[in-house]
Amino acid sequence: MSKRTQSIRSLFAAESGSASAEGLRPPVERVASGAVRSLKDTFSEVERDYEELKRQVSSGAVPVELDTELLDPSPFADRFADQDLAAVEALKTSFQEHGQEIPILVRVHPTSPGRYQIAYGHRRAKAASDLGLKVKAYVRELDDDRLIVAQGVENSAREDLTFIERATFALRLEDGGFQRTLIQTALSVDRQEASKLVTVARAVPQWIVTAIGRAPKIGRPRWQELAELLKETGAETKIRKAIEHATFRHKDSDERFAVVLRAAKAKNEASSAPTNRTLVAKLSDGTEIARLAVSGKSCKIQLDRTRDEDFASFVMQQLPELYSSFKNQTQSPSKETEGR
Repeated sequence: MSKRTQSIRSLFAAESGSASAEGLRPPVERVASGAVRSLKDTFSEVERDYEELKRQVSSGAVPVELDTELLDPSPFADRFADQDLAAVEALKTSFQEHGQEIPILVRVHPTSPGRYQIAYGHRRAKAASDLGLKVKAYVRELDDDRLIVAQGVENSAREDLTFIERATFALRLEDGGFQRTLIQTALSVDRQEASKLVTVARAVPQWIVTAIGRAPKIGRPRWQELAELLKETGAETKIRKAIEHATFRHKDSDERFAVVLRAAKAKNEASSAPTNRTLVAKLSDGTEIARLAVSGKSCKIQLDRTRDEDFASFVMQQLPELYSSFKNQTQSPSKETEGR
């Protein structure tokens, strides 16, 4: 007889009424089969809820709390850093009074395990970080295209990106090799508007854009005007001088744009204005015999007709020989130079 069979028989023998067994083993209360099934169903329901929660978290359907030190910005920045501090301060106040009401959207960092990249919600993440709080976030699987569309659609819905931020974002995407159709989708614009955004961003150097900032009240026409003015020779030099002025950094973003635009215009006006100067030829006794008037593209030699008309005729006759002599002196090396 096997040990297993012996164990079973002894178990039934003990249950059959042995007094010694009855005295040694405490009575066992029987549990109704319905209660057992109910308990089993409860555990199964909890397990199903847990699996569903895991599925929702993994798909980004429910937010999780993340340490802000684990967050990196989107690799495709669509707004200027540190240019909207007032908005961050307002968010901090809201967090303290009501908590974070709207989660941010992140994806798992494609190259740094354990870290995340923000698709949208950079200012909310900044506010939470400043307050030492964790940030509520949806974690979703996003490739670069979906990341760009997600952050573009979010910002377009709020309509809080300025023209130059949108233009800079469009240029970064195009330079990054993304198709123009994706840029249009991300910014919710047609092909013509996308082209204008890229054209302006490419025409205005980044150092000028950075110096000006978001310029929330400056729309496309004035940025296009600046782009045209920058085609003039020397415009950037004049603008750089204006930016380096001590008062420039104390102005708000819209005022800084106005300063830059005025500088560009002043340069153009100065270059188009005629340059007037006069040279006077005098004898050794101080007697004036002629004046050279330089104005715009012309030079005029003026003599007193009542006194020196014959001299004027003489000068005109000598001009061809004088001009040839002048050209020889300015274009041919001297004999002394040739001999060296």
